[in-house]
Amino acid sequence: MREVVQLYGAALERTVALADPATMDAMVRDDLVSSLLLVHGLHPHDVETRVRTALDSVRPYLGSHGGDVELIEVADGVVRLRLLGSCNSCPSSSVTLETAVQDAVQAAAPETTGIDVETPDSHELKSGVISVESLFSHVHADGGGTHWVEVPEFAEVEVGEVAGFRVSGTDLLVCRSGDDLYAYRDRCPVCEHSMAGAVLERMMGRPARDAAVLTCPTCSAHFSVYGAGARVGTGSEHLAPVPVLIRDGVLSVALADDSVIPVT
Repeated sequence: MREVVQLYGAALERTVALADPATMDAMVRDDLVSSLLLVHGLHPHDVETRVRTALDSVRPYLGSHGGDVELIEVADGVVRLRLLGSCNSCPSSSVTLETAVQDAVQAAAPETTGIDVETPDSHELKSGVISVESLFSHVHADGGGTHWVEVPEFAEVEVGEVAGFRVSGTDLLVCRSGDDLYAYRDRCPVCEHSMAGAVLERMMGRPARDAAVLTCPTCSAHFSVYGAGARVGTGSEHLAPVPVLIRDGVLSVALADDSVIPVT
């Protein structure tokens, strides 16, 4: 078996040597081929370049929740990041880190061993070094992990529309504001009823992008779409956001393996 692997590696090395720049670029952008290049130590990009590319791939998701991420450096196997915008304090920060950033960084640079997270207002560490293995710790503690599910049907949701979907046994509420898609678990945290029938509204007196809110049809509570589902006004409740990313060219959501939301 070892000889076969070595043969494949030698053949791949020969392919890399013969490839022109355009072909090499196409190989790097293909997730499967890129993984093989990493396994055999033939990837043409250094770890920092790969991490930057990985963060670029999740930047649309972070932006849809009012945030961004800045790469400070990669040193001694640790990726140092700074969260910007509402990602620093919004209720979906853990979701953002654990599903979007961790998944992208680990796939692009499996040799990294941890992530440092800094606040945008200071260079003090927000939570110290987060090992790659522990980023999903609270999900695993609940007895499951996470998995990505392709949801190309989400693309059919039109601007201003709110739609319900059942994905792998989980009921989700999906809406589109502008060019951005947002997904939440279908449960109002205030009255604990389904959000089925919720409408997307705009609140007067707020900046255009921050004005989009989802209104619960049962208790009329308002939740900020751009603010990761945080309740508008009194109360600290928030909807449970679900990451939506384009992975391998297909819209996908990240769900907990044991996540099943009952229909109410």
